[in-house]
Amino acid sequence: MTKQEKSRFVIETLERLYPEVTVPLDHKDPYTLLIAVLLSAQSTDVRVNQITPILFAKADNPHDMAKLTVEEIRDIIKPVGLSPMKSKGIHGLSKILIEKHDGKVPQTYTELEALPAVGHKTAAVVLSQAFGIPAFPVDTHIHRLMYRWGLSNGKNVVQTEKDAKSCFPKALWNKIHIQIILYGRQYSPARGWNLEKDVITKTIGRPSIIKEYMSKK
Repeated sequence: MTKQEKSRFVIETLERLYPEVTVPLDHKDPYTLLIAVLLSAQSTDVRVNQITPILFAKADNPHDMAKLTVEEIRDIIKPVGLSPMKSKGIHGLSKILIEKHDGKVPQTYTELEALPAVGHKTAAVVLSQAFGIPAFPVDTHIHRLMYRWGLSNGKNVVQTEKDAKSCFPKALWNKIHIQIILYGRQYSPARGWNLEKDVITKTIGRPSIIKEYMSKK
């Protein structure tokens, strides 16, 4: 299969499996999405969705969040991990949003990535899902699957993002990155992987990956 044929197969399969998608993180606006994505680093969406209602009951906007202390924020978000860094980031970015952005979440990579604890992936998620700006956030699932499918060399997430953007039409980026994440969780996880259930990898996957899998059976 050519890379174009592989990409078409991925698109068609994912569209059949996941015709409608939503952001797995519960939120109501760009600010709450920004906070939820920040909290999801090295945590799970399920855990984050358990904590954000508690946090947002106290502060669901920059003004109220800035009134909390870093310690108060940290006490609430401890279960998601990395709470010292995340609590400082949430408090710091809330103050900056008030001081520099009139309390609103900015809509550019440069401005978002200038906020404390906000990296490229977090910025990409916010741009794509809060504002509809085409972006291709790459998490561990997308990085793993792009390599398994032979659509990227898998050296780093920067290269994976570049490859993903070249493989799939720009109009699909905001939807397909979520579809790939859902597929990775359900059919092609890092652990407990069953190739027989993973129709995409089984059909278009990198031969070395399939050979390695078969050798371990």
